[in-house]
Amino acid sequence: MKLYFKDNFFSSGTSTIMNGAADTVGTIDLKSAFGSSLDVYDHTGTRVCGGAFPFFSNKWEITGPDERLFGVLQVRMSFLSKRFEYDAGDRGLFEITSPAFSQEYDIQDGSGQTVASFAKTSSWLQSGAFCLNNGSCKLDSYELVALVMGVHTIQKRQHANNAAT
Repeated sequence: MKLYFKDNFFSSGTSTIMNGAADTVGTIDLKSAFGSSLDVYDHTGTRVCGGAFPFFSNKWEITGPDERLFGVLQVRMSFLSKRFEYDAGDRGLFEITSPAFSQEYDIQDGSGQTVASFAKTSSWLQSGAFCLNNGSCKLDSYELVALVMGVHTIQKRQHANNAAT
């Protein structure tokens, strides 16, 4: 399933999730410009999952509608690529990788199979817009929306920290 969604310029407010036919299939509530958390809602308006950094942490936690932990996203050190790891508990460990200057990412399961991919489709002067292609039977598309937004938020934090130094 292909989904299209975006961040807002100040990372606050709501953003639409659309399918390939441009039908609205959900929304993202980017809760505040001063915090880094979000909720993902399906087409009926039901909260499906959320993502946030726990207090004083660089790990992005994705939780379900009952606040049960779905998984934890974190950066993995790499010199020639962008690399992240998503620990989805008993569903497995997934690696998110992208070549150094690419805007395209692959999500691979523990056996190295690509189960999903996403690409940043916006230019550098725009807020992040993404196309997600999910082929996984273990990871829900809405959970992957929260994961992609987590990768984007981690990268924004890294850029802000690099600019401050």
